[in-house]
Amino acid sequence: MKKLTLSDYQALAEFRYQIRRFLHFSEDVVKRAGLERGQYQLMLAIKGMPAGVRPRIRELADRMQIRHHSAVELVNRLEAGGFVDRSRADKDRREVLLALTAKGEKVLGELAMHHHEELRSAGPDLVAALRRIMREGGDAAFTNSAAHGKGKT
Repeated sequence: MKKLTLSDYQALAEFRYQIRRFLHFSEDVVKRAGLERGQYQLMLAIKGMPAGVRPRIRELADRMQIRHHSAVELVNRLEAGGFVDRSRADKDRREVLLALTAKGEKVLGELAMHHHEELRSAGPDLVAALRRIMREGGDAAFTNSAAHGKGKT
């Protein structure tokens, strides 16, 4: 295992700083819209589901890396606020599918546009920080860590 240098630590710290800057922006803009960050993330996960993946609680919890009951609570609050609807699947009535309401689509669209603009602005610094890690840590070290689920910083 490679020993990290001071430069490696600095690169990791810069990357985390850039991520935190974006997350701080996100939390602020979501809060100003009257939502919690998890609510925005869940709506984004519904809208951005990969093709062929049904928008169910289990899939959303997995996409958000949260527990099932936490996803249920987020859905409950979003449904109460008129942002999300639950419906039964046609083929299996036990299956509950989630969809954004018109209100949810409108709010998500506005928030996603703000996030998109911020990423276009701050993205180069974030990418540069990641490239520094890749360059200084070596591609093999990063790939090896990611393959073993240790790629999270």
